[in-house]
Amino acid sequence: MIATLKGLTQQLVPVNGIKINAITGGSGPPILLLHGWPETWWEWHHVMPRLAEQFSVVAMDLRGAGFSDCPLDGYDKATMARDAHEVMVALGHERYAVCGHDIGGMVALPQAAIYREAVTHLAVLDVPLPGWSEWEATTARIWHFSFHMNRDLPERLIHGREYDYVSAFMAERFYDHSTFNPANIEIYATAMALPGRTRGGMEWYRTLAADHAAALEYKKQPLEIPVLALGGDQRFGAHMVPMLKEFASNVTGGSIERCSHYVADERPDEVAAALIDFLKAN
Repeated sequence: MIATLKGLTQQLVPVNGIKINAITGGSGPPILLLHGWPETWWEWHHVMPRLAEQFSVVAMDLRGAGFSDCPLDGYDKATMARDAHEVMVALGHERYAVCGHDIGGMVALPQAAIYREAVTHLAVLDVPLPGWSEWEATTARIWHFSFHMNRDLPERLIHGREYDYVSAFMAERFYDHSTFNPANIEIYATAMALPGRTRGGMEWYRTLAADHAAALEYKKQPLEIPVLALGGDQRFGAHMVPMLKEFASNVTGGSIERCSHYVADERPDEVAAALIDFLKAN
C-alpha cells in the first residue's frame, strides 16, 4: 500500500550519496517534518494539510525507512541531519524550520546545531535526546532501546511479523486508543517489510552511543533560535522543556493533554496549532 495525500507531491531527491523520499506541498515559509520509529513520513498525514495552508511543508522518509534508500551505514544522527538539510537545499529552501518527533527529533537537534545558518526554528516532539543529562538513566528503562541495539537479532525476530510488532509497539504508546487506526499500522508495517528497512530502523538505535557523545559537543554552543519542546502528558511531556533548555536558550512548550508518545497521530490538531503559533510568533 502506497500512502498518498491529495495536493502533495512525492519525489526521490538525490542527496549525500543516496536517494531520499520527500513529500512536498503548500506555499509560504518552509518547514521540514521528520518522523520517528516505526513510522514513515505518513506520521504527518493529518498535520501536513493544516500546515500546507500557510507554509511550504516537506516531509521525508529518513534513510533506512519507507521509500528512502537504506545503505549499510550513515545512521549516526549527524549524517542523517545532513540528508535532511541537503533535501531542503535541493528543494530550494536555504533557510527553513525543522520539526522532529522521536528519532526524527534526534536528527532535528544536530541539524539545528550543525546548520546554524540554515535552521530558523527547531521543534522537538516527545523524545529523550542524546546528550541530555538524564539520557543514560532514562533510556536504561526503555526496553526497546537495548533490544534494537542487538546486532541481527531484532531483524530475525521481526521478519514476517512486522504488523504484529508495529501494532503492539504503537498500541503500548497510545493514550487515546480511539485515534489508533489499524490502516496506518498496515502502512508502517508494509514499509518495514521492504528489503533492508527493518535493519535500517535498528541502525538508528545502534549509533546512539556515538550520537550521545556528539550531542555533548553541541551543548557547548547553545542554540539561540526559537525552540518548541512538546510531548504527551502521559509520556515525555514534562521533560521536554527542561531537556531542551540544556541545548538552547529560547525554549517554550510543554505537555499535550490526554496524549502519549505518538502526538501527531493522537492529537494532530493540537500539534499543528502549536507549530503554527510557534512559527508565526517568532
